[in-house]
Amino acid sequence: METSEDAGADPQLPLRDVVARRIRELILTGGLSPGERLPEDHLAEQLGVSRNPVREALRTLEAEGFVQVAARRGASVATLSIKQADDLFDLRLALEPLGARLAARHVTQPAVDLLRKILAMAQQDGARRSAQELSDLHTDLHSKIFEMSQNDHLISVALPMVRRGQWLLLQHSSLKNPHAWDEHEPLIAAIEMGAEELAETTARAHVLSVRHRLLPRIG
Repeated sequence: METSEDAGADPQLPLRDVVARRIRELILTGGLSPGERLPEDHLAEQLGVSRNPVREALRTLEAEGFVQVAARRGASVATLSIKQADDLFDLRLALEPLGARLAARHVTQPAVDLLRKILAMAQQDGARRSAQELSDLHTDLHSKIFEMSQNDHLISVALPMVRRGQWLLLQHSSLKNPHAWDEHEPLIAAIEMGAEELAETTARAHVLSVRHRLLPRIG
């Protein structure tokens, strides 16, 4: 029986999750390009596992939007069209304001301290960090806000959306610019105050601002 140790990762994670994470990382970092085919046998050999966890991982990544599966062609890395990006922003507009409102409702100081720590790491050390590291910090920050909502249904829908958004940001956003992070400061402040309506409107304004900047860059 294979375990996650076969893939050189956390032995506590199911192997399918470890494999999904490795493939996701390859997609996010450009190791696998949009449209590139993903043969199960090749991935299994590359990752040192059998085809079973690869097949399960590809199903997970298909549900997250990173992989597309076509009859007779098999799995390939998904492409992100301008319509898909616009659809993603529609989803963000529905979920992120709600997540911020609920985060403000259930705010704790340790959670806010973590948000501020993540933001400081991105703003102060951004110049020496890779695009992947900054993208990971952005994902961590927004994921933490959703986790603060204490709403398991929202979290289960939102976290895959955040990961999908990470791919978009990595390809089309300049997170190395400290000003790219400025809009997170009033959002965190509203959450820290427990100001639900302000947190909601600030989150909505942030998503609309990012949408306005990013969509013209997608050809």
